[in-house]
Amino acid sequence: MTIAAHTLGCKLNFAETSHIVASFADAGWQQVDFDAVADLYLINTCTVTAISERKCRNAIRQAVARNPQAIVAVVGCFAQNDPDAIAHLEGVSLILGNDQKHHLLQHVEQLMAQRAGAHPMPGPAAARPQAPADFQLAYSHADRTRTFFKIQDGCDYFCSYCAIPFARGRSRSASVADTVAMTRHIAATGTKEVVLTGVNTGTFGQGNGESLLQLLQELDTIDGIERYRISSIEPNLLIPDIIDFVATSRHFLPHFHIPLQAGSDAVLRLMRRRYNTHFYSALLHHIKEVMPDACIAADIMAGFNGETDDEFAKVLDYVESLPISYLHVFTFSERPRTAALSMGQRIPMLHRREHSRQLQALSDRKKQAFYQSQLGKERPVLWESTIKNGLMYGFTDNYIRVSRPADPALINTITPFIISTLSEEQEYL
Repeated sequence: MTIAAHTLGCKLNFAETSHIVASFADAGWQQVDFDAVADLYLINTCTVTAISERKCRNAIRQAVARNPQAIVAVVGCFAQNDPDAIAHLEGVSLILGNDQKHHLLQHVEQLMAQRAGAHPMPGPAAARPQAPADFQLAYSHADRTRTFFKIQDGCDYFCSYCAIPFARGRSRSASVADTVAMTRHIAATGTKEVVLTGVNTGTFGQGNGESLLQLLQELDTIDGIERYRISSIEPNLLIPDIIDFVATSRHFLPHFHIPLQAGSDAVLRLMRRRYNTHFYSALLHHIKEVMPDACIAADIMAGFNGETDDEFAKVLDYVESLPISYLHVFTFSERPRTAALSMGQRIPMLHRREHSRQLQALSDRKKQAFYQSQLGKERPVLWESTIKNGLMYGFTDNYIRVSRPADPALINTITPFIISTLSEEQEYL
């Protein structure tokens, strides 16, 4: 039996998809590409924007077209928040929210047994899933160079624009001891770099009297893992002790992903964010003070309620002043069940898209300036297995993708490298 998987959304979803597929591999299934004919199509969904939901629908249609007899399992955040919308799509066999997706193998085996019987099969049930309450560590298996390691799930913040707390449930994590044990298991696979992922990573350990800093300190002592990155952490949870620890640690890299979401205090208040622009600016300058070459990425949303043209002009000026390396730009999309739906001052979609365009242009300038600042410097690079046109690629510790003539002996090794040219093919965490 063959399984094909397609993941939408964040790196946390990628880790979970890989964990689910591994359970099928243990049961004797073979993984094939999503564009191949498969017996089972797994689609792990996202509900952050309407675009991500549209991509989910397209993936379902593609799977059904490739094999109309296949089991099509739709799981994850979109399935959690709006199973009814998915149930109406032709060809869907299973709809599992975040509370059940890690039990997909059992659901598939049950469905296959029913199909083998003489009774006709009903359509997929669309009862609203229960809010997820358990926690399961997971990591991606596809690339032995780098893995995305889920250390936390859920969120208690309920920002006014965000549906993720409804899809993911309350913040939760494993203990430091269990997380360290899983990291040792990852190290035994030969993986050199671990990216720590979560919905609200900075809240790790809050339910059992532990902290993210305690975890980082323990992880730094593990032999075999050469590099750690923290994929995303809320500004108010990136405490000075964590920054200073990363600056002096053995294996944590000078690379931060710190959501900003808005560059206006008025809009931040409407978003119910837990910081202001002054706090955010001071945080970034602290990072640059102790790690001058650090790469700093930021999420920012364009066109949220209240972001008038006057407010947006402040946003552009503010972001221009920050020592940011690049931005992840999102156009605001109203989400069901969120507080933003009851707020006034809606911004027309045409203006939202124009704000996105201008922010993306600013990000491009920031990114180019950061790359130029690194030319001529020597940085350690972890080389990857991808080889194109005689070149191999890798990332510096501060997340600049570089290339060199291919040498298979260098795959999954870290070597010093003087940055003289930059790869045109960039990717972002």
